[in-house]
Amino acid sequence: MIHQGTRLIPCDFIAFAHALTPLGRHHDMLLANVFAQTEALAFGKTPEQVKAEGTPDWLVPHRVFVGNRPSNTILADRLTPETLGKLVALYEHSVCTQGVIWNINSFDQWGVELGKALAQAIIPQLENPAAPKLEHDSSTNNLIRRYRKMKGSP
Repeated sequence: MIHQGTRLIPCDFIAFAHALTPLGRHHDMLLANVFAQTEALAFGKTPEQVKAEGTPDWLVPHRVFVGNRPSNTILADRLTPETLGKLVALYEHSVCTQGVIWNINSFDQWGVELGKALAQAIIPQLENPAAPKLEHDSSTNNLIRRYRKMKGSP
């Protein structure tokens, strides 16, 4: 969808120069793929380039990429708490800026308030030493059960 979709979808690639758990050449392969994707999004591939590879005519339209697709690549030294905090601040600033442009109060979060209100019913169900009666939707009930099982509660 990002490469060949009908809508322009800007995307961000975040990579780190040093892996937290190095494993052979895997990190170099991962970074090569990050850099290659951004190159592919930027420059694409013309029908002439696809045909020059010997691609059958019927397959050419499927292997053509327009390019000129916007992306950002953020390359940091390594993932640390400080780097993660900077990334969170960057995206928070981006959301705030978009809200100003679109005349939306990005911090007027009625959905967040609803979540906080619903959490008040869930907190006792997570903390209760006895198995609580769960009357949420099946997804929420299963998340509560899974959490309780992971922490050793009935």
